[in-house]
Amino acid sequence: MASDHGAFMTKFILQPAKPSPGLPLNGLTFAIKEMFDVEGQVTGFGHPEWARTHSAACSTAPTVLALLEAGATCVGKTVMDEMAYSINGENKHYGTPRNPCAPDRIPGGSSSGSAVAVAAKLVDFSLGTDTGGSVRVPASYCGIYGFRPSFDVVSTSGVILMTQSFDTVGWFARDPKLLSIPADRVAQVLVKAVEKTFGGNVVKKTTLGDYVKDNVPSLDCFLSKESDENIYNIPSLAALSSAFRLLERYEFKTIHGEWVEKVRPDLSPGISERIWEGIRMTEEKVDMCRLVKKEFHAALTAFLGDDSILAIPTVAGPPPKLQTDPSTLEIFRARAFSLLAIAGVCGFCQVSIPLGMYENLPVSVSLLAKHGSDAFLLNVVETLYDSLREEISIAEKASY
Repeated sequence: MASDHGAFMTKFILQPAKPSPGLPLNGLTFAIKEMFDVEGQVTGFGHPEWARTHSAACSTAPTVLALLEAGATCVGKTVMDEMAYSINGENKHYGTPRNPCAPDRIPGGSSSGSAVAVAAKLVDFSLGTDTGGSVRVPASYCGIYGFRPSFDVVSTSGVILMTQSFDTVGWFARDPKLLSIPADRVAQVLVKAVEKTFGGNVVKKTTLGDYVKDNVPSLDCFLSKESDENIYNIPSLAALSSAFRLLERYEFKTIHGEWVEKVRPDLSPGISERIWEGIRMTEEKVDMCRLVKKEFHAALTAFLGDDSILAIPTVAGPPPKLQTDPSTLEIFRARAFSLLAIAGVCGFCQVSIPLGMYENLPVSVSLLAKHGSDAFLLNVVETLYDSLREEISIAEKASY
């Protein structure tokens, strides 16, 4: 635990078959979440009962093989939340990887070990999966970059699926630490950096919740009839989150329900409730969830057009403390999914960008682009990096 921050399940070496200095990833190391197959090893899915009841993989996931062929070396598999069904980063069976950015806070999940391995400089980059936020959340909590690609752009072959409609293979990377910045200046810094890089009058502000409410009529049946102002700031996005989580549970049931009912694994609080609610659910509202997915994809595609990017907070607040009461974590989870469901439901690409520390806790912002615009989004992030660093420095000096 002391040497690797509790990030790894197993350590091993997978080297390129034909190493060469000319390969793009030559000399870099990476780790993989315990959902990726490696030939001859059991893929444990974050639970000892899963590992006990499944055979070793017959082949290695194509995504892992592609990285090896590009010159990188895989050094192990990382700890994850049980069956990938949490964004906290805690695992009752294998422990909680220690957040290098904020040791008294949770690392975020479910790709917790992959994020911690990068943040702790144990590897150069790592692979995770993101269904509802499992790359974006730990990236934000650990102060590193996290990329969720567009749905179905990166192969999920050789990866244990959680759902059929939302799973993506994402990755984590690290950049030089940025200077500290107060949270209320995040938007200001981002806007100035964008305008400095791409010119003035390119940033437009909008009330996303109103746009979603007006253009996704199928959300009406998911709007809460109760007063949720203390939990949800944007009712239409809360409704979007409800539709997402309902369909997520249904699809999880269709893939893993039989195994759960047969084995009845020991699951952590929160994870257990979500899984068993999914096992017991009927198909009521499932078709309506799929209609929400279709309408929202069309609405957000029209909203962004060909070359626009949406900037939003990655999560609803700083990482919760370790050992936080489960009921409090559920409230935070609900708030987080009002933001996380945006990319999840429409299948868009999203990158979480670290913006330094405030009061010893990480600050981040996310950029989203329409489905298939992955290269465009990553190029924008790379182009913005120097301007963002400069604006953060200016904001830091102004606070003295």
